[in-house]
Amino acid sequence: MTRVAAIDCGTNSVRLLIADIEAGGGDGEAGATLTDVERRMEIVRLGEGVDQTGRLSPAALERTFTAMRGYAELIERHGDGHGPVKTRVVATSATRDAANRADFVSGVVDIFGVVPEVISGDEEAALSFTGATRELAKLRPARPYLVVDIGGGSTEIVLGSSSADAARSIDIGCVRMTERHLKDDPPSPEQISNAAADIDTALAAVRETVPVDEARTLVGLAGSVTTVAGIALDLPSYEPARIHLARITAGQVHEVTRRLLHATRAERAEFGVMHPGRVDVIGAGALILDRIMREYGFGAVVVSEHDILDGIAWSLV
Repeated sequence: MTRVAAIDCGTNSVRLLIADIEAGGGDGEAGATLTDVERRMEIVRLGEGVDQTGRLSPAALERTFTAMRGYAELIERHGDGHGPVKTRVVATSATRDAANRADFVSGVVDIFGVVPEVISGDEEAALSFTGATRELAKLRPARPYLVVDIGGGSTEIVLGSSSADAARSIDIGCVRMTERHLKDDPPSPEQISNAAADIDTALAAVRETVPVDEARTLVGLAGSVTTVAGIALDLPSYEPARIHLARITAGQVHEVTRRLLHATRAERAEFGVMHPGRVDVIGAGALILDRIMREYGFGAVVVSEHDILDGIAWSLV
């Protein structure tokens, strides 16, 4: 057994997974298991304003470092009796885009003692695919899978059966689309239309490198997707066990998206499954999922609570 710590620092949130990974017996890789020890998430909005300024703001960096210091304490606490915890810190869209990402790197080194990896969109996509599908394979849904990871600054779209065969990262995320288009409360019809057109243009370009029409099962990852699923399931509070591997129809996604885009901020905050840090950007996240299903012709999405964070953990063994 190996104890690992995975940290995923995205545009909207910073997340931690401390897990025990046990090698598979006779089944080899397929028999390996990942068991959660701690799974945490903090909304820090690291990418706030990056689309306009090209820089990480001092306030956003400090919010992120504060959350990371708490994570470092948890990692140290859970290392007792297990030896050093193998740790990997991965940063994605906002940090890739920032001119001052060296400030982020030096802060992470001070906190964790490891250099964060500012990974490419393709590597982000591959890690998301691994995290989402390693367990999914046990359910044997139709392959190939199209895995979509809707983040704050970007969306990763990956096609594959047992590994990522083709991938594309597009600069369409819930924070980026909110800041760029959905500025009113609630957004105006024109703002929604402009956001949808922006998303559709990016999705059409994906076809140049990813044969999306070959996919048989759509798998959706990350907070926008799981929140939409929780609302569609009419959950009174966020219940990961009920959301994980739920099948949500295109009609349900469209209706939830409509409700979110026509609601005020106060009305969105009333949903029991809604994380307070996601209230401002959930309309854009839902719209991205809705446009993906329309553009690529999927009648349903399988929702996974496992994503790039689990992929980072698996990569450590």
